[in-house]
Amino acid sequence: MDDWSQGIPLAYTRELADYWANEYDWRSREAALNRFDQFVTDIDGLDIHFIHQRSPHEDAFPLVITHGWPGSIVEFHKVIEPLTNPASGRAEDAFHVVCPSLPGYGFSGKPSRTGWGVEKIAEAWETLMQRLGYNRYGAQGGDWGAAVTTQLGRNGSSGGNHCAAIHLNMPIGAPSAESLKNPTEEEKAAMAGLANHRKWGIGYSTQQSTRPQTLGYGLSDSPTGQLAWIVEKFWAWSDCDGHPENALTRDELLDNVMVYWVTGTATSSARLYWESFRVWRGGDRVELPTGVAAFPGELLKPPRSWCEPNYNITRWTAMPRGGHFAAFEQPELFVDDVRAFFATVR
Repeated sequence: MDDWSQGIPLAYTRELADYWANEYDWRSREAALNRFDQFVTDIDGLDIHFIHQRSPHEDAFPLVITHGWPGSIVEFHKVIEPLTNPASGRAEDAFHVVCPSLPGYGFSGKPSRTGWGVEKIAEAWETLMQRLGYNRYGAQGGDWGAAVTTQLGRNGSSGGNHCAAIHLNMPIGAPSAESLKNPTEEEKAAMAGLANHRKWGIGYSTQQSTRPQTLGYGLSDSPTGQLAWIVEKFWAWSDCDGHPENALTRDELLDNVMVYWVTGTATSSARLYWESFRVWRGGDRVELPTGVAAFPGELLKPPRSWCEPNYNITRWTAMPRGGHFAAFEQPELFVDDVRAFFATVR
């Protein structure tokens, strides 16, 4: 039951699948997600689904938040309301929140041609924010959302879009030649984590970045297979002390799985790895103000010194708890840090 060394255990998979089939109430969970205003717009021939939750404060700051894999807009259901309608009642604490579903994910369209990589998605998000009337906005993201947000920051740095600042919970960073020679204790820990990930954690990304089509048949055919493929990553990447339900409820885990299952997006979501896995790390430095929330349970934890060549970091927060799915796992910490960072650029 507790041995995850070869993947999600059989006993827990059976237990979770049985709960999904016989007790999980999708209609009530669907209704809860539908409390947010949702829309679809065509961008370059592809339907893009997005939440657009406006604040009651008209002069709130626009913010586009992007999820990654194996996440979805479900990750943000606990942060949208406090961001749009803060308990303080102050307009300077409020945001107009936009949460798009990545192309090929959730209720967005599935690209029928290649080319929908990180760079194109960032351009699409700029188009989306302009259509919504936001001529100055911030961007936030983790996982693939961090890659898209980084690209928005690069484009904004060169005057190529209207992004004013970015906030990340998974920044891009790599050790310098000097740090490899004389690493600090923090750098040693980061390099050990990276080595462990390369040894044990990259099987999913190798498959999705090389043969997503082949993988997709099995995941699209089997709800239990889709559940296992996703939930294993919530065990591995969340700050869960050995069990994903220590970080998120059973229903929350299944809400996210359902977004993949009911839309049949196992294959189309994996294709983002094929499109971008080898290319998205490169690019110019982000000169826009950049905030980083560094969560201790994150998949990879590059030190600030590794990230500063890539970003103009003006705020770096070492979080006390939380992992890869930051807004999902620790919504209060997430909201507080996002609000504190963007207060410096409003």
